Amino acid sequence: MKLVTFRRTKDGAEELGLLRPDETVLPLRELGYAWPTMNDLIRCVSEAELSALVRVEGTGLPLAEVTLLAPIPCPMQDILCLGLNYTEHAEEAHGYSSEAFTAEKAYPVFFSKRANYCQGSGAPIQAHADLTEKLDYENELAVILGKDAKDVPEDEAEQYIFGYTIVNDVSARDLQTRHKQWYFGKSLDGFSPMGPCIVTADEIPYPPALDVRTTVNGELRQNSNTRMLIHGISEIISVLSKGMELKAGTIIATGTPKGVIMGMEQPQFLKKGDRIVCSIEGIGDLENTVL
Repeated sequence: MKLVTFRRTKDGAEELGLLRPDETVLPLRELGYAWPTMNDLIRCVSEAELSALVRVEGTGLPLAEVTLLAPIPCPMQDILCLGLNYTEHAEEAHGYSSEAFTAEKAYPVFFSKRANYCQGSGAPIQAHADLTEKLDYENELAVILGKDAKDVPEDEAEQYIFGYTIVNDVSARDLQTRHKQWYFGKSLDGFSPMGPCIVTADEIPYPPALDVRTTVNGELRQNSNTRMLIHGISEIISVLSKGMELKAGTIIATGTPKGVIMGMEQPQFLKKGDRIVCSIEGIGDLENTVL
């Protein structure tokens, strides 16, 4: 099942819907469901209601009549992120700045990313040209928790997953290295495109082994698979939940594979007009253009 947040072209009200295989959106409010936001749905939906949603029928709205927003436009808290979680990406990052990006992989590298508002597919990425000259992309599988998690054993972590989406962890590399930590360089407004939907966990075999591809202006840049994660999803959830409670709705971006701009021999960082398409098998395409 694919869940979306959208606006109708005519009235512009934010709604929740089901994205159907025929590329129509079935509004949940017309089916009698009253969750105002995706955060509310994740926190409050029962297993019986989720099962019922899979079976609902109705006439959907054509995609031409709606604007898909990020499935969670306003996360309840910062996005939790994994750094250097693919071997080849860790190596290319270390080559770019050995001081800022250690190649040590014995323990997960965690950081957070401020996301006051996440734009959806089709929305622009602000260039922030007054602050950065080294704008980069990072295509990442994001895990969304469906219930509060505390002290979770690895072999039980799957039970806490509500679903998956795509996050483009947009990064200002000069800010990231200048400040000797990553928070500011990854948290400027508009640096968290997300979408196009949430695919519920039952749709994807666990652990996910999904192709990850990124193109810039049609040129293939990233081409990997989530089976290559150094620290898997169960480990991530288990480690993070030791000592702090992860609330339902928590978004965890699991890291990006090789192929980002800073790893190139002659980096040509993103500029206005560049079109980035982050694709993950089974989820879809997250497309954004630098404005």
